Amino acid sequence: MKKIITWLKSSNRGRHIVGGVLIGLGADDTYCALYAGAGVAGALELKDKLYGGKWDWVDFGCTMAGVVVGRLIRVALTGR
Repeated sequence: MKKIITWLKSSNRGRHIVGGVLIGLGADDTYCALYAGAGVAGALELKDKLYGGKWDWVDFGCTMAGVVVGRLIRVALTGR
């Protein structure tokens, strides 16, 4: 469990997942969720790169995984 928590804390991966879930919950359809999530994830990674960091595909994937989870929750709750 400590390894998972340490992994989530590195590079703010937990925040990427939570942000993705919020995007997925707020989107009206799946296309909108994935499109917005990819745009936000890309912008976050571009910001990191422009400020001297590296592009992190794991962070990008965490954001997109959060989008999928958020969208699935919304579909389960509302049926659409």
